[in-house]
Amino acid sequence: MIKRKLNLKATRNIIFAVALLLLTFGSGYWLGQRKVQVELRSYKPVIKIERTVPDRHQNVDFALFWDVWDKLENSYVDKGVIEPSKMVYGAISGMVASLGDPYTVFLPPEAQQQSREDLSGSFGGVGIQLGYKNSQLAVVAPLSGTPAEKEGVKPGDFIIHIKDERKGIDKDTVGISLPEAVTDIRGPSGTKVILTLVREGVEKPFEVALARSEIVVKSVEVSFVDNVAHLKLLRFGERTYQEWDEAVAQILKFKSQRQDFAGIVLDLRNNPGGFLQGAIYMASEFVPSGVIVKQEESRNGGTESFSVDRKGKLLSDPLVILVNKGSASASEILAGALLEKGRGQVVGEKTFGKGTIQEAEELTGGSGLHITVAKWLLPSGKAIDKEGITPSVEVVMDPSDDTRDLQLDKAIEILKE
Repeated sequence: MIKRKLNLKATRNIIFAVALLLLTFGSGYWLGQRKVQVELRSYKPVIKIERTVPDRHQNVDFALFWDVWDKLENSYVDKGVIEPSKMVYGAISGMVASLGDPYTVFLPPEAQQQSREDLSGSFGGVGIQLGYKNSQLAVVAPLSGTPAEKEGVKPGDFIIHIKDERKGIDKDTVGISLPEAVTDIRGPSGTKVILTLVREGVEKPFEVALARSEIVVKSVEVSFVDNVAHLKLLRFGERTYQEWDEAVAQILKFKSQRQDFAGIVLDLRNNPGGFLQGAIYMASEFVPSGVIVKQEESRNGGTESFSVDRKGKLLSDPLVILVNKGSASASEILAGALLEKGRGQVVGEKTFGKGTIQEAEELTGGSGLHITVAKWLLPSGKAIDKEGITPSVEVVMDPSDDTRDLQLDKAIEILKE
């Protein structure tokens, strides 16, 4: 397998995204008249504070900030709940939130650990990939086989309230950040969280009680329907490359044993995204050359192109790509690139429309920062963000009949024509 460097260009993540779930508060960050340094000692942040002003911020008046800080320390009735580390993290979170971008977020140590768990593929929760629609917390996709899927949570559901008696949570989600939502919804296996959902076509909000379990997220699955390979790509994470290569090997073996091999259905439904490099790697399996994705940089206003980076093994096999409104970010890049390259038809529903790139940074004290640094563009230059990918063949699932997969049936039909 090709060695992949996790560098700045290659590993821009979706926030929990597309949560996946989806920052330095560091030795170089300053808040006005106090220098704040966070160190991790026995897993408890230690705050050192000095009242100084760096030269580059001499024209900024932080007097109000420190006035509020001092009044809280001196006057708040319950001194036991005043924790300088939480106050610092809260201040940084507010500063980042002031940008109005739900995908640019500061992650305190606990939330940063959850972010790492997402990409590693194992955590305790209910199996929901989170994102935003018009600034409202929404379900990008429920993960296959998880409590959320079993209880009927659907892509596109809005989450308007979270309740967990054990954790003392009973809150609306207006203005909630992704890290906060992930923290509230996750918990130990066997415990319950109640989500209030709003669904298109359903008149009133309704509650869903979900029992948490250990979530182990598989990236790739392959099965065979008659003479067709059904290749499901569920996410782009740390395990994806190895699982993808193993699945491709199974397809090649199956193909060698069947003279009537009809082709491959690449299933990207409910895939919330992940590493950018993953989309390039998988696209290179099917496309011999050319640009896969472009990114429009925020720093210099330029555009950078990323092209096929290896010789694929499925370059000539017939291909159909499945998508739905739970397909987001890197999966939209992959589907859009294959469509524009004429590599195969896209079947299903219009995708989520998450086309921004977050640069993930590890910070001092175990915290992290995800910053939106660019937008993803298809090879043609077409934007994905808020637009999504429109399938070449639209097929909507029948919500009253979960025994038939109309989209998969159509994809197989196309391959056999």
